[in-house]
Amino acid sequence: MNTVSDLVQTSWLARFKNIRQRTAAICQNLTTEDYVVQPIADVSPAKWHLGHTTWFFETFLLVPYLKGYQVFHPDFSFVFNSYYETVGKRVLRTDRGNLTRPTVEEVYAYRMYVDTHLEELLLTIATSDFDKREEFAELLEIGFNHEEQHQELLVTDLKYILGHNPLFPAVKVIPDELYLYNEFNTSNQKVHIDEGIYEIGHWGNGFSFDNELGRHKVYLQSISVSPKLITNAEYIEFMESGGYQNFNHWLAEGWDWVKQNQIQAPLYWHKIEGSWWNYTFEGLQPVNPDEAVCHVSFYEADAFARWKGQRLLTEFEWEIAAQQFVWGQRWEWTNSAYLAYPGFTKAEGAVGEYNGKFMINQMVLRGASSATPPQHSRITYRNFFQTDKRWQFTGIRLVQNF
Repeated sequence: MNTVSDLVQTSWLARFKNIRQRTAAICQNLTTEDYVVQPIADVSPAKWHLGHTTWFFETFLLVPYLKGYQVFHPDFSFVFNSYYETVGKRVLRTDRGNLTRPTVEEVYAYRMYVDTHLEELLLTIATSDFDKREEFAELLEIGFNHEEQHQELLVTDLKYILGHNPLFPAVKVIPDELYLYNEFNTSNQKVHIDEGIYEIGHWGNGFSFDNELGRHKVYLQSISVSPKLITNAEYIEFMESGGYQNFNHWLAEGWDWVKQNQIQAPLYWHKIEGSWWNYTFEGLQPVNPDEAVCHVSFYEADAFARWKGQRLLTEFEWEIAAQQFVWGQRWEWTNSAYLAYPGFTKAEGAVGEYNGKFMINQMVLRGASSATPPQHSRITYRNFFQTDKRWQFTGIRLVQNF
C-alpha cells in the first residue's frame, strides 16, 4: 500500500516531468539560430532560459540534497546564474546573447543530466528517512513555479526575437494543447465595488510567492470597473484622435519616452498601405479590431485611460473586482507601485533575492496572459515591470469612481 509520503513524491515526479517537458515543447519548432539571439537587454536567448531553469534545480536542490552529486560543468553557474549575489559571479544580462558556447546541444545535455539526477533524488526521498522534507518541498515548489515563470518569459522573448526579424516568420511556439485558454468576456455590465474595507493578499495553504504574503486590510472607495479589456478598435480610436501627438494625455516621463523613441502604436504594429498589421506567431496579420489590445507600456495604458476620462485600477481594486469578471487574456497594468505588503520579510539566503530586492521603480500587473502556463497564476499574484516595458502580453482595463 502506498503511504501518503509515497503519493506526494509520485506527484512531485509527475509534475517535474510535465513542467520540464512543457518547456521543451515551447522550443520544439525552433532552429538552432533561434536559440541564441538577444536583440535587447530585457530579452534573454532561448538557450539561456533552458540553461538557467536547469541551473536553478541543480544549485538549490541537487547540490545540497543529493549525496555525491557532481555538477555538470564548473562554468555553468557563472553562465546561467541570473541575479543571485549569494551564489556568486555571473555573466552580465546584456552579454547573454554572446554565449555561442555552450552550444544548444550541450544545454540540452545539461537538462537531461540534471533531470535524470533530480528524478533519482525524488525517488530516493520517497524511500528514505529524509529529515529535511519540508525544507526540500518548499524549494521544489519554488523551482516548479520558477520554471513556469520562465516558460512565460520564453514565449514573450521568442515573440520579440521573431517579431523583430524582418521576414516576420511564422513559428508555432506553443502547441495548441499548452495554451491557457480564456473566454472573452462579452458582458457589458460593469462590476461595482462598494465603499468599504477589504482584505488583500494570499490566504490558505496553497503556494504563493513571498510578495503576495502579508494579508492586510485596505479601504476602497465605490468604483465601477469595466468587465472587458480595451480592444484594438478602441485603441485605434485613441491613435487616430492624435493620442500619441497630444502631450495632455501623458505623464511627463511617458511623454519624454514617446518623443525619444518615436512611439506611434503598440509593439509589433506596422502600418502597411493604410492598414494596421501586427506580428503574431502566425506571422504578420491584420490587426483584429475585436481582440484585446496587447503589448502596451504603462505609459500607454495610463495615457489611454486619461484620454477616456477614466483611470487604471489600483492592484487592490483589481484583486477585489476580479472576483466578478473574467481575467487571464492579458497581464493588466495597475496604477500601483510594486512595494512590500505590511509585515513582508525577506527569506534567508539566495531565495530571499527572488522578489524583495526588485521593489523599486516598477508597477504591478495583475492577472495572467495567453503565454502564462495553466494554473500558474491566481487572483493574488503580483507581476511587476518597469513603466516602459511592452514585450509582455500586457493590456488595459479601466475604472470609474462613482
